[in-house]
Amino acid sequence: MKVLVTGGAGFVGSHVVDLYLEQGLEVVVVDDLSSGRPSNLNPKAVFYRLDVRSPQLAQVFEKERPEIVNHHAARIDVRRSMVEPVLDADVNVLGSLNLLACSRAHGVKRFIYISTGGAVYGEPKYLPCDEAHPVDPISAYGASKHAVEHYLYVYQLNYGLETVVLRYPNVYGPRQDPHGEAGVVAIFTRQMLTGEQQRDFVYVADCARANLLALNRAQARGIYNLGSGRGTTINQIAAELQRITGYKRRRVHGPERLAETRRIYLSAEKARQELAWEPTVSLEEGLQRTVEHYRVAEMAAGS
Repeated sequence: MKVLVTGGAGFVGSHVVDLYLEQGLEVVVVDDLSSGRPSNLNPKAVFYRLDVRSPQLAQVFEKERPEIVNHHAARIDVRRSMVEPVLDADVNVLGSLNLLACSRAHGVKRFIYISTGGAVYGEPKYLPCDEAHPVDPISAYGASKHAVEHYLYVYQLNYGLETVVLRYPNVYGPRQDPHGEAGVVAIFTRQMLTGEQQRDFVYVADCARANLLALNRAQARGIYNLGSGRGTTINQIAAELQRITGYKRRRVHGPERLAETRRIYLSAEKARQELAWEPTVSLEEGLQRTVEHYRVAEMAAGS
């Protein structure tokens, strides 16, 4: 089976590529490297440096003929989305539509779309948020990601394209850059600054595994939250990282930032029942692994 992964040089996308390859799948990566890194690319994957909005994307589909598309590529910075909402919509919405059109034209069977549980729901009416929670994004990023979910339904209803939406929580782990909502872990690992927001943190390997289950389970359809079902404050993250790293400097609290949800965590009960997915890596273990990754990376950079 051949899978095309957009954003496969990015943080989470590269882990998904690695897992797919470990399972014996053929993988094609499309990434413009605007935020992804060449060092994240698995050499066993076929790589095309290409923007998902490009007309040349059709040529990749014509040549590679993927059966599955896994769409991770996106602009993910909430704050920048409020400054550049048109660009955010251009990449996230029109880029996704280009990908959907290519998928339909070239016989793709299943389309796995990565959405955001941290940004589509807005300020929660209740916690944990399940898939039935009202969708009222308070950022341009959340709005752009949710808009594509509607187009997926259109393509599934009218053209028979199997679609699966994974609404990610705050994903953290090795290879993460300090951008987007979950980037706080990568930031804190290097500079211990904090605020008092509450988020749902899930280790990257657990989210990658959900992408494998979404591909392999024939009955998987529709929208699935991924999450731990509990909130973790930013101060708790900071304290745990201080313990692991031995960091001694005083924490500095900054002001709240525009368009960021203050408190959210997700119910993944539907994913547990239909995908047999639940997180397996504890926050403590995940943070330990993340710190070790950055420690090794910093030592390598300094050598």
